[in-house]
Amino acid sequence: MPAFSNLYRHGFARAGIYAPVLTSADPKANREAILALLDQAHNNHCALALFPELSLTGYALDDLHHQRTLLDRAEAELKILIEDSRTRLPVIIVGLPVRVEDQVFNCAAVIHRGTLLGLCVKSYLPNYREYYEKRWFSDISHLRAREIRFAGQTVAIGADLIFQAEDIPDLRLFVEICEDLWSPISPSLYGALAGASIIANPSASNIIIGKSDERHLLVDAQSRKAMAAYLYSASGFGESSNDVAWDGQLCAYEIGTKLGESERFQIEPTHVVVDIDLERITQERLRLSSFKDNAAREHDRLKGFRRINFTLNPPREIEIPLKRDIDRFPFVPNDLTKLDSDCYEAYNIQVQALAQRLKMSGIKRAVIGVSGGLDSTQALLVTTQAFDRLGLERKDIIAVTLPGFATSAQTKAQAIALIEGLGVTFKEIDIRPAARQMLDDLDHPYSEGHAQYDITFENVQAGLRTDYLFRLANHLNGLVIGTGDLSELALGWCTYGVGDHMSHYTVNSGVAKTLIQHLIRWCAHKNLYGEAVSQTLLAILETEISPELVPVEEGAPLQSTQDKIGPYPLQDFNLHYAVRTGFGPQKIAFLAHQAWGERQRGHWPPHMKDADKIAYDLETLLKWLEVFIWRFYQTSQFKRTCVPNGPKVSAAGALSPRGDWRAPSDSSSRIWMEELKALKAELGL
Repeated sequence: MPAFSNLYRHGFARAGIYAPVLTSADPKANREAILALLDQAHNNHCALALFPELSLTGYALDDLHHQRTLLDRAEAELKILIEDSRTRLPVIIVGLPVRVEDQVFNCAAVIHRGTLLGLCVKSYLPNYREYYEKRWFSDISHLRAREIRFAGQTVAIGADLIFQAEDIPDLRLFVEICEDLWSPISPSLYGALAGASIIANPSASNIIIGKSDERHLLVDAQSRKAMAAYLYSASGFGESSNDVAWDGQLCAYEIGTKLGESERFQIEPTHVVVDIDLERITQERLRLSSFKDNAAREHDRLKGFRRINFTLNPPREIEIPLKRDIDRFPFVPNDLTKLDSDCYEAYNIQVQALAQRLKMSGIKRAVIGVSGGLDSTQALLVTTQAFDRLGLERKDIIAVTLPGFATSAQTKAQAIALIEGLGVTFKEIDIRPAARQMLDDLDHPYSEGHAQYDITFENVQAGLRTDYLFRLANHLNGLVIGTGDLSELALGWCTYGVGDHMSHYTVNSGVAKTLIQHLIRWCAHKNLYGEAVSQTLLAILETEISPELVPVEEGAPLQSTQDKIGPYPLQDFNLHYAVRTGFGPQKIAFLAHQAWGERQRGHWPPHMKDADKIAYDLETLLKWLEVFIWRFYQTSQFKRTCVPNGPKVSAAGALSPRGDWRAPSDSSSRIWMEELKALKAELGL
């Protein structure tokens, strides 16, 4: 069995992108420079090693590209490099001019373990500004051969080659060269539709002001359109500086996620090593119907692509930890600017959706239960802003506190302070008399003085609260605003039917608990509702997450939700990878250990206190993952099947059966549990 901490076990592949210091028109010196970096790639357990365009000769050689001596020496040095590759792991992508009969083509040689797998030909040649490649090279339309004899081997040549690792089925490589990316319809789009999961671009690309941003935009966009990883390597120091300069920009993106980039303008060799999630690419393509439809419509073109098979055989019995940061909070960005932007969007998505529902229903009152906790706070903030946006009066928001047997003085005071600070109408309904009556009618032991705080005891209170809200809404011609969030729906942590599961419209159903915390903090830091409300919001954020349904002795801690169902940061992490990517328990556990195993590793979202920056050992991660699997896959779908309307907020998805997630209400969790059980047995946990 491959080691648990080996990235190749979990659907990843490592790629190294390099900019060697080149020597113009000296293939031997360049081969030696490439080989030194190739040793780094091998020692880093890289599956791929990408070098720039024409890196074996240099790009800016002008008419030297037609010199027989240069062409012969490039082929000879490539042959030596092929032999050198026998003892090295990576698939090597290196550029050189290739003579085919009476023409010269700008090519990338793809090499692995002593074999020249293929020669990829540049499709589009720039012939403008400082580039005049058509003076020296022919483009793909001039190529008549499908195979040639080169560097001592018979090899496929063309722009229709996909290199498939037989032992890593999701590793399928396509190569396009420099200008191909700038063309209106890039060859890599067809390569991706034909199955390539990784696109490599060996480029020369001189640098001018603003071009670095242009490259990032193009690579980012291409990785999104192709639903692939895109690796880019530009020439650096050593290229001729007759009339241009070179910056050695290296970068990698995976479906719009930036995996890494290098420092530019270095006079030493530069590199960046990234880990590509091949399984993520496959899973995203499974979901995207337009990708499959596009491939079907291009069938005639795509059937001409050729698969070149090889066996990578990466080391599997040793630990190869990820070099890639895994966000602890997939619903919450680590970058302050991005967090501000996301909070603005999430907040306004909720507000806009509720405003539309209010406008089209013609209802001008809202009824909302306010507990002094996170969810009802966010729902009340959203409702207030929606009323302001529609020009409705805040007094027509009826904010109701419904104290029960375990309501604390702290949360009640917070609820009242928030209601008064926002200038909405306050109403209190004590549910305890009605709850006692119902428990008595049910012959519940509590009615006889026994401290039996079971699910009936809890749900009598939860149900009464919602029942009162609905009847009050009937009485006032109002709309009941739901407060339950995405995380609670995932775990089934809501009272079904006439309980917090139900409302007329639910604004938080697409928002994870961890994001709600940051939305509230964002409102407080922006001081959107005044200083007094901001202070109340910060106090609410410090309060234990609790349903407050079971009484506790004075001074004792509140009933804790997270003690029962697990820390929300971990369960939101599990939710994201189970729903958004479809990963199995072993991979989720691997990613969770990468994200949460060490406090100092990676980045934390802004504004988090040090005390909240917690690490978890693998045993704890698996414990709460097991809880998630049981609750998500087997016990809670029936609640999600009939949730009220509410807006989807993030790309990570929502759980409405009318949107991102549809599943049977009576499915089994056995296969997920068995996978997790096997992992625990392997690890001795």
